[in-house]
Amino acid sequence: MTRTQAGEQHGPAAGSPRATAVPFLLRWSVLLVAVGCWELAARAQGSVYFPPPLRIARHARDLWFSGPVSHLFLTSAAVDTILPSLGRMAAGFALAAVAGITLGLAVGRSRRAYALCNPVLQFARAVPPPALVPVFVVVFDFGTPMQVASIVFSAVWPVLINSAEGARATDPLRLQVAAVLRLTAPERLWFLILPSALPRIFAGLRLSLSLCLILMVFSELLPGSDNGIGFTLTDAQTRSDLLTVWAALMLLGALGHLLNTGLLAVEKRLVGPRASTGRTA
Repeated sequence: MTRTQAGEQHGPAAGSPRATAVPFLLRWSVLLVAVGCWELAARAQGSVYFPPPLRIARHARDLWFSGPVSHLFLTSAAVDTILPSLGRMAAGFALAAVAGITLGLAVGRSRRAYALCNPVLQFARAVPPPALVPVFVVVFDFGTPMQVASIVFSAVWPVLINSAEGARATDPLRLQVAAVLRLTAPERLWFLILPSALPRIFAGLRLSLSLCLILMVFSELLPGSDNGIGFTLTDAQTRSDLLTVWAALMLLGALGHLLNTGLLAVEKRLVGPRASTGRTA
């Protein structure tokens, strides 16, 4: 028996609870150590600009998560702050995902269409979102439609380009077999092209999700916004309410982590654990 085989025999199995628990505990131990260092440094500093994380967490709980059980512990401030932001982000992400996957697969299936559209796609995705704010204000005016449009325009490109690249990476031999079997175009799309492109599609979706969170906050910093996490940040900064500023930042980090974890779970369900862990967004 070789040394590698012995290690595999005595080591934890890949799907065992121990093999799953060790990386989980390591990840959270690093976070706990970082928060502990932050807590000690903030208490030693004693600065109003650098509050301890426990104080920030208590303030966030009192501000947003101390409501009745019937409202899922959400306060009225949480309903006015978190839910509008999540609604805009969900609408922008859904529209960007549908448009990006549909157009990306359509472009990626044709080599000529990809060659013609690729320069336009690379140019459009390179335009900074803040530069387009005057255009969106003229077209949509201030309000939710303008905010959602700014999210969609900037978040659609990672999904579209990755979907097109995934469609182009479909094995030509499989396409030839599909032609021999006389599969229709919808059947080739559903049974061959889409499964082959799924890993790249989810890579684009993860990039798009992080962009949606950033653009959601940015759109709520613009004039005309009267609710949302971005508006709360601006309002708290104006009132020098630094605890609320830090609480909003921690809330954004927690939301980003939860949303990314949920998308990873969907990816693992549809693509498989090997593809979802082997690719980074």
